[in-house]
Amino acid sequence: MMKNPRVFLFIFIAAVVIVIITLGVFNLYIDWLFFEETHFLSVFKTILSTKIATGLLFSMAFLAFYMINILAANRIDFPQRNISILENTIYQDRIPQFQKSAKVIVLLGGLFFAVFVGMFGASKWEEILLFKNRLDVAIKDPIFSSDISFYFFTLPLIETLRRFLSLTIFITLIVTLVNYFLRGGIVITEKSISLDYRIKKHIGVFGLFIFSILAFGFYIDTYKLLFSDHDVIFGAGYTDINARLFILRLLTVFTAITGVVFMSSLFKGSFKWAVFPAGLTALIYIGGIIVYAPALQKFKVAPNELELEKPYIEHNINFTRFGYDLDRIQLKSFDVSYDLDARDISNNDATIKNIRLWDNNPLLRTYSQLQQIRTYYKFIDIDNDRYTINGKYMQVMLSPRELSYDDLPSKTWINERLVFTHGNGLAMGPVSRITKEGLPEFILKDIPPVSDADIRVTRPEIYYGELPNDYVIVKTKTQEFSYPTATGNVYTKYEGTGGIQLSSFLRRILFAVKFNTSKIFLSSDITQESRILFYRNIRKRVNKIAPFIIYDSDPYMVISDDGRLYWIVDCYTVSKYLPYSTFVNRDINYIRNSVKTVIDAYNGDISFYISDPKDIIAKVYARAFPGLFKPLAEMPQALRKHIRYPQGMLEVQAQMFASYHMTEPRVFYNKEDLWEIPSYSDKPMQPYNTIMKLPGEDKEEYILLLPYTPSKRDNLAAWLAARCDMPNYGDLIVYVFPRDRLVFGPRQINARIDQDAYISQQLTLWGQIGSQVIRGSLLVIPIENSLLYVQPLYLAASDRVGLPELRRVIVAYENEVVMEENLETALQRLFAKGAKIPKRTQKLVEQQPIPSENLAREAVKAFEKALQLQRQGDWAGYGEQIKTLEQILRRMAQ
Repeated sequence: MMKNPRVFLFIFIAAVVIVIITLGVFNLYIDWLFFEETHFLSVFKTILSTKIATGLLFSMAFLAFYMINILAANRIDFPQRNISILENTIYQDRIPQFQKSAKVIVLLGGLFFAVFVGMFGASKWEEILLFKNRLDVAIKDPIFSSDISFYFFTLPLIETLRRFLSLTIFITLIVTLVNYFLRGGIVITEKSISLDYRIKKHIGVFGLFIFSILAFGFYIDTYKLLFSDHDVIFGAGYTDINARLFILRLLTVFTAITGVVFMSSLFKGSFKWAVFPAGLTALIYIGGIIVYAPALQKFKVAPNELELEKPYIEHNINFTRFGYDLDRIQLKSFDVSYDLDARDISNNDATIKNIRLWDNNPLLRTYSQLQQIRTYYKFIDIDNDRYTINGKYMQVMLSPRELSYDDLPSKTWINERLVFTHGNGLAMGPVSRITKEGLPEFILKDIPPVSDADIRVTRPEIYYGELPNDYVIVKTKTQEFSYPTATGNVYTKYEGTGGIQLSSFLRRILFAVKFNTSKIFLSSDITQESRILFYRNIRKRVNKIAPFIIYDSDPYMVISDDGRLYWIVDCYTVSKYLPYSTFVNRDINYIRNSVKTVIDAYNGDISFYISDPKDIIAKVYARAFPGLFKPLAEMPQALRKHIRYPQGMLEVQAQMFASYHMTEPRVFYNKEDLWEIPSYSDKPMQPYNTIMKLPGEDKEEYILLLPYTPSKRDNLAAWLAARCDMPNYGDLIVYVFPRDRLVFGPRQINARIDQDAYISQQLTLWGQIGSQVIRGSLLVIPIENSLLYVQPLYLAASDRVGLPELRRVIVAYENEVVMEENLETALQRLFAKGAKIPKRTQKLVEQQPIPSENLAREAVKAFEKALQLQRQGDWAGYGEQIKTLEQILRRMAQ
C-alpha cells in the first residue's frame, strides 16, 4: 500500500491524463479514416491544423503573460512576520502552511489554465479561417464606410481577442493576488487590508491592462452601434450617431488615459490620484450614455422621429433586403378577374392534375398502414417532388422506407449490427389521384419496389438515411436481411464501397473502444473484408465534414435515372454580423441557401455543390477548403432537375418581405402596407409546392407558393412564387393584387365553407360516432387571372388508429363553394354550364337522359337506404346516400 499520498495523487492524475490523451488520439485516427473514406481528408487536415495552431497560439500567449507576472511576483521576498504581529489576522494559520509551496502551486496552475485557454482558442478555428481567407463584399456600411467583410470576418475575431485578453488578465490577476497572500505580501486584519508597496506597483500595472481592455471594449462598441435594436428600426439611429458614438469615442480615450494615470499614481504611492480619473470616466459614462442619450431621444428625436430617423430607416431597409436576398424578388401585378370557364380549365389541365390533395400527415398515416410491410420498417416523413413519368410531368409525394431499430423483434447485437443493416425502397404516388376507396394511388410500392410506370429503383437498399443506428458492419460471414416474402426472407450482401474496412486487429480494437463494445474484436463473423458503416444519419454525416454550414431539417430523397437513391440536403450560410439588418432570430440577420449536398443512400458518398455563387461567405469557405465545393453545373443532370427551393428559406424571406417590401421610409415608418402570412383554423399557412403556369409563361413548372394578406385583415394582398425548375431556379416573384377589389383570403374561404349549410351538415354527420373528419390544407391555386381554393377532406375511424381516406374535395371560386367526391366533379359543377367541358371531366356530365319516373324510383331507393343506415349508426354511409339523393334531385330539376 502506497504510504505517500502525494505520489499516489500524482500517479492517479498522470493515469487520467494518459487515458484522456489516448482516447483523443484514437478518436482522431478514426476521424482520419472517416474523412479518408469520404474523400475529404484535406478538410480534416485544414480544420485540425488550424485548431492546433490556434490552440497553441492562445495557450502560449496566455502562458507568457501569466509566467511573466508570476515570476515577477515570485522575485519579491517578504520579511518574516512574528506571531505577535499576526495574532489579530484572520488567516494567520494559513500563511505559514502554504508559504513554502505557493510558488510551485501557482506555476503549475499556469499550465493547468493554459490548457483550458488553449481549448478556448482551438474552438475559434472557424473565425481564424474566415479572417485568413476573407474577401471584400464591395458594399460599405453607411456610417464608418467599412466594407461589410470587416463585420463578417474581422469583427468576430476582434471580439474573441477581447474576451481572450480579458480572461488572461483576470486569471493572472487573481492567481497573482493569491500568490501574494499565501506568501505574506497581503495581510488581512479585522479592520484593514495591508499591501506591500511593491504589490501596489504590480497592481498598478494590472490596472493599466484592465483599463486598456475597457477602452478596447468601448472602441468595439462604436461598431456594435450598427446592431442596436430600436422600436422603429434596427441599427444605429439618430441618437446613436449624434450622442452615443461621440460618448463612446470619448470613453475610449479617457479610459486609456485613466489606465496610465492609475498606474502612475500607484507607482508614486498616491491612491487619491489613482481613483480620480476612474471616477471621471464613470461620470462621463453615466452622464453621456445613461442620462444624455435617452434625454436626446425623448425630447428631440421622438417628437420629430420620422424626419430625423429617415436616413437610418433607409439604411435598415437596404441592408435587411440585402441580408435576406430580397432585392432579387420581382414585383408584378396580378389583375385578378373571375371569368374562368371550362376552356380555361382544360387549357390548364396540367395544373389541375397536379393540385395536391394529400396532406403530409394523413398520407404518412396511410403509407404507414399500407406500405410499412413489417413493424421494423418505418416512414418518418413525406417528401414532395416532381418527375416525368410515362411522358407526363407530374408532382408526386414519396416517403423512404427506413429500418427502425427501436422496433426490431429481437434486439441482439448480431441483429442490430450484422443482420438488419438497411431500409428498403420507398412508396411514391401522385399528389391528386385516389382509388375508389379514397386511398392514394401508387406509382412505386412494395418490397422490392414495383411500378407500372417507366420509373424503376435498381438499388433500393438505404444504408444512410434519417433513421439509422450509429453503426453496422457489412460483408461479414452473417447474411444481411434484405426483405421478407410470403415464402421466407431474402438475404443479401453489401456490394458498395461505403464504410471503413476492418482490415486489422488494431482497427477492430479502435472501433470497439469508440462504440464501447468488445463484440467488434471478439466476433468471429467479422473478417478482414468486413466494413464498418458509421455516421449513417445523413445530417450528422454531412455536419461532421462541414460543421460550419447550417443544414435544413427536411432532407428529401431522389430517384436518379439509373434507379439509384440519393438524398439532397439544402444548406445555408448565415451570419449575425450584417449592420442594419434586422434579425430573423437571435443568431441570424444574413442567410443564403448557398449549398446543395447530395448523399448516396447506398455508399454514403457526399458531394457539396455551390447553388449561390454570389454568396460571399460561401466564397470564403471555398477559399479556406479548396476542393470541398463543386459548381452546381457539375451535379448530374438526373439529380439537378430535382433540386427545389427550400421551404425554410422561403418562410424566412416571406416573413421579412412582409415588412421590407415597403422601400419608401415614410410608408415603412407608418406601416401603411404591412403584410402578413395568412392563417386559418389558428394555424399559419406554410409554403406549398404545385405545378402551374405562371402568368405570362407558356409552360407549366414546379414552384413553391405562399400567399400574403394585409396586416390584421383577411383578404389576399399578394402571392409569392419561388421557381424551382432550371434555368429559372431561384427566381422569386411576388404577384400583387389590386387594392380596389376584394380577393378572398384563406380565413374568409374557410369561414364560407363553415357557413355552407350542406357542407356543415355533412361535416356534422361524419363527425358523429365512428368517423373522424380531417380537414386538409386549404390551397390557393392561381389559374389564368383567377384563383381557385381547394381543400381536401379525409375520414378516419376515431375509435382506433384510423386509416385516413380522402372522401371529399371542397372547391371555392368567386362566390361559389362546392363539395364533391373528387376534384373533377367539383370543377364540373363550377364550370361546365354553357361551356365546353374539358376532356378530363366530360364523362362525368355527358350522360344519357334518364326518364323522370326512373329518377323518382332511384330517389326513393336512396332515401330508404339512407334511413336504414341511419338506424344502424353508419353515419358515413348515411352521408353517402344523402349525397346520392341530392344528385338525383338535381338531375330531376334539370
